[in-house]
Amino acid sequence: MAIVQEISFRLEQLILDGGLAPEQKMPSERQLATRLGVSRSVIREALHELQGRGVIETRHGKGSFVSRIVSSHEEGDEEGPLLQMFAGHPRTLYDLLEVREQLEGQAAFLAATRATPQDLHKITKAFSILDQTDPLSNARPDHNFHQAIVEASHNPVLVHVLNGLKNLMLMTVQASVANLNPRESMRNKITSQHRRIYQAVMARKPEAAKRLATAHVRFVSDSMREIERQGTKIIRVSMDQPLAENDETAAESHSHA
Repeated sequence: MAIVQEISFRLEQLILDGGLAPEQKMPSERQLATRLGVSRSVIREALHELQGRGVIETRHGKGSFVSRIVSSHEEGDEEGPLLQMFAGHPRTLYDLLEVREQLEGQAAFLAATRATPQDLHKITKAFSILDQTDPLSNARPDHNFHQAIVEASHNPVLVHVLNGLKNLMLMTVQASVANLNPRESMRNKITSQHRRIYQAVMARKPEAAKRLATAHVRFVSDSMREIERQGTKIIRVSMDQPLAENDETAAESHSHA
């Protein structure tokens, strides 16, 4: 039984390190047996143990999936308290940006320190896609760029907390794109900020990366507050449409070990 516990532990490490992301489908028993160098029966017992503890869940006819480590309501569920607050209270946008400012600043610091060559490749890919996308409709590439940096932090708590808030974080990016990107001076500023964050992480300059990432989110927040002070109503995301579709790029960025 000791070998089963060891394999369970190694599978947990894969999940905590971001190699297996929340809601990602688990590899097959055969693939895991090959990867970890044990029999399929050992893999089966280890998976059963993880399922019993709620680390993974089995969906009938679909296979086993990593559970949501951070408990939250179903994405797109308008009954979820955070989603209700976002829709009903204007200040929630700024509350979310405050969270992003702190956590993404720290994530950039850690990414510049800990990113593997594979992480840097994925950050580069995400930045390239963002750079080539129309800035008037680039909310998802924008979010994916920041998410790639978060995952390169290799801090499992940070990764899972932000993943649990994924749709709410994406809403703040959509608000930024809708309100700021149509204004040329702000759009150019944001584009420059993204490039400087990317360069600092790639150059492994953690203090600069943290400062730039923090300043970027603060700029977004301050700019939208200023727009409101000038009497213009801020465009907020419609709650009528789910935001979790077409996440192939994000899913790719979740798959690193």
